[in-house]
Amino acid sequence: MKFFLDTANIDEIKRINDLGLVDGVTTNPSLVAKEGRDFEEVIKDIAGTIDGPVSAEVTGLTYEEMVEEAHAIAKWADNVVVKIPMTEAGLKAVNTLSKEGIKTNVTLIFSVSQGLMAAKAGATYISPFIGRIDDLGQDGLKLIAELREVLDIYGYEAEIIAASIRHIAHFEGSALAGAHIGTIPGSLFPKLWGHVLTDKGIEGFTADWEAYQNRNK
Repeated sequence: MKFFLDTANIDEIKRINDLGLVDGVTTNPSLVAKEGRDFEEVIKDIAGTIDGPVSAEVTGLTYEEMVEEAHAIAKWADNVVVKIPMTEAGLKAVNTLSKEGIKTNVTLIFSVSQGLMAAKAGATYISPFIGRIDDLGQDGLKLIAELREVLDIYGYEAEIIAASIRHIAHFEGSALAGAHIGTIPGSLFPKLWGHVLTDKGIEGFTADWEAYQNRNK
């Protein structure tokens, strides 16, 4: 499973990237807006920091707007992926862009049929939002598993990015359900390597070692 960071904060990205854990980054208009910086500047900064794919989302809603924006965004860096919303116009844009060799990430997917349509249109990545599905009283992890099964049955090359990951159970469940990628908020990432028993174990070992060193004093 590959780990993406779901953030536009360059300091978060550098911190996690220094651990060797960042395979890519996803952003959206909301995350970029939080940084208070120019959109293009933010994406170029991120793309220059990591080697993996960096998703940058279009804001236009029509086919023409999406394709025009995508052509501009794709020129910002070789590892930029254009993020496209799951709409009819979005599918048309993905079909066009895929034929031009531009990688796409279809976002806001909430059903197997949507994911299948995006994969068929030529999406490089498809992003089901498991947390938001859970908010509706449905099972986001079940969607991940079903999407993976469908992609494998029909041999589609699109990779599943488990998005809207809210907690550790979402992350672990996505891995078990077969998501190719999990995109993880910067605030959640440190919790993935931490555990209260690890902390207690270190405290115990440290105390025992200090007692051992002071045994003859």
